[in-house]
Amino acid sequence: MAETDAKAVPLPLFYSKPIPLDAKKHVDLALVQDFGLGFTRNVNAVPVNLIELPQICHFYPIAFSPDESATPVAICGLRDNENLFLRKDNTWEEDTYIPAYIRRYPFIFSEMPDSDQLSLCIDMNDTVTEEGGEQKFFTTDGKPTQLAQNALEFCKSYHAAAQQTVQFGQALAKSGLLVERQAEINIGGGKKINFSGFRIIDEEKLAALDDATYLEWRKKGWIPFLYAHLFSGSQWQRLTRLLNERNKNNN
Repeated sequence: MAETDAKAVPLPLFYSKPIPLDAKKHVDLALVQDFGLGFTRNVNAVPVNLIELPQICHFYPIAFSPDESATPVAICGLRDNENLFLRKDNTWEEDTYIPAYIRRYPFIFSEMPDSDQLSLCIDMNDTVTEEGGEQKFFTTDGKPTQLAQNALEFCKSYHAAAQQTVQFGQALAKSGLLVERQAEINIGGGKKINFSGFRIIDEEKLAALDDATYLEWRKKGWIPFLYAHLFSGSQWQRLTRLLNERNKNNN
């Protein structure tokens, strides 16, 4: 994450220069074709939305950030600056669900100053945008292309899901169900990796959750997502396998 000054808000993961798309300024701007997923290479955890958890749990361990937001994240690497699901050709591991946060890039919503409106932004990065390319954001008469419209709709649905996720995470953080964990991963050859800095739901505490809170969460439809997180614990084995395969290929 980057900051422009001491008071600046850190930029979201992956984004370096998000700028609102403008029909006049960006009439000739286009999206680079097939820019790949190389921008995810140096991350080992990606934010995920609540509605994704039933899919995420089949591929990634789900953990929660250690702050009061308790943001759910998909763990995609066991070492710093390493994404085990990204291949050398910048494609994703085959037959694996790709989190919406990644699929949204390089688009993102930004709140406009002194307004409740959200503006569609693009990460102004030479690896994903170009002048005069084929995949333009606007037509010559200044109307959004199908590409821009699709991006807008995706960001709308993502934003709505993210708002639900914030409520869920904050309630989970206040509930006392989350505990800090450290995973010790055996990677063969007598070597081990200690993976820490994440929280999970304590099953005993969940079983002892008071009825009022449980019923409230059931009405909100949150119970299945709690269990999706618990089921995701089996995916630590997948990460271990991917790491062992990578180490074997690098030797």
